Amino acid sequence: MRRMPEGEPRNSRIQRAVVQLILDRKLRPGAPLPTETELMDALRVSRNSVREALKALQALDIVEIRHGHGTYVGQAGLTPLVDGLTFRTLTRHDDDPGALAELLQVREVLEEGLLRRVVPAVTDPVLDRLESVVTRMEAAGRSGRPFPELDRQFHELLYAPLGNALVPQFLGAFWTVYRRVAGARGWTDDPAPEVTVRRHRDIVIALRARDVAGAQHAMAVHFRGIESRAAQESRGVG
Repeated sequence: MRRMPEGEPRNSRIQRAVVQLILDRKLRPGAPLPTETELMDALRVSRNSVREALKALQALDIVEIRHGHGTYVGQAGLTPLVDGLTFRTLTRHDDDPGALAELLQVREVLEEGLLRRVVPAVTDPVLDRLESVVTRMEAAGRSGRPFPELDRQFHELLYAPLGNALVPQFLGAFWTVYRRVAGARGWTDDPAPEVTVRRHRDIVIALRARDVAGAQHAMAVHFRGIESRAAQESRGVG
């Protein structure tokens, strides 16, 4: 039987004990957890306590409760992070872009830092695919169609050569928060799509030249534009 750590709320202690049990047994995502009765015996707690802990862990994507089938180890994705950051940003006043600016700064630091590793790793086929995405963005902009998904595709493809599975998850999390905030506040589509296209193309040009500083500068300029637009939208300036 497992002794739970003292000095924290009981429900939190039970959650930690369940997590530790998963780790100790080396259960992988998708693996079935012990039954409620087995957890009760292992942790020496009531059924209600087990259920409350499992519900809390489900909200964190650590466990997955499939009604009628049992409880399984979750994927531990970044959904809780996305929800928390969205809430944090939206609870600031509508005319205060500070929270979103903070989020964009973190993403900018992440992307600029990663570019140093991308430059020597990116291949010509990937560069061609990036250029193709930029061309599709340009066509969409000329026809008056917004292209947020192409923008997202560009950034995901940009860091694919690193082979780091966590990078697209983090970038996707930041992207989702930004789009949620933009939608909740009724922000308009990109008022200058041709500028956005040019900034993405500048990144590709620098990458083709294997110019780390140039690529990082192009990315910084790109983010200055995003931050400026966010500030304008928050002030109601189109």
